[in-house]
Amino acid sequence: MDFGMENQNSGPGSVEAAKLGGARKGPDAQSVTKRLQTELMQLMTSPAPGVSAFPSADGNLMSWAATIEGPSETPYAGLTLKLSFAFPANYPYAPPTVLFRTPIYHPNVDFSGRICLDILKDKWTAAYNIQTVLLSLQSLLGEPNNASPLNGEAAELWDKDMEEFKRKVLARHRDVDDE
Repeated sequence: MDFGMENQNSGPGSVEAAKLGGARKGPDAQSVTKRLQTELMQLMTSPAPGVSAFPSADGNLMSWAATIEGPSETPYAGLTLKLSFAFPANYPYAPPTVLFRTPIYHPNVDFSGRICLDILKDKWTAAYNIQTVLLSLQSLLGEPNNASPLNGEAAELWDKDMEEFKRKVLARHRDVDDE
């Protein structure tokens, strides 16, 4: 038996040892890229009604543009809302940063487009994906969490004066150009 060459690189400082050690440090750029490519294929082959998302036009897979159609029978019916997704280097183990790019009047969205939604914060798990985030946001449009508002006025109007709320939604909404 000749063991000469087979075990040559198996020492603690070898390439194989480095590869094994690197695999234990969480997601690397390649696994994040693969996950995002898989999610893109899912969005393209099994699209959910009223939501879409694609990598930004510059080809950066870590930055996406998304669209949500306002659900029927809500103040957002007939409106198209654009969002941005920025993915961290440790996605899917940390949530993306999601912002409304379209100006929106909503109890859980501030005037900078930041969103108060538990699954984008402390309730995030790697089981969530872009599509589940978009569907959760679409649902939030019709069912805001008024117990935890970012826009207190909107939360109050939602509960007390829906006609005035709708007027403010339409006054705030404007189309934004794609980047």
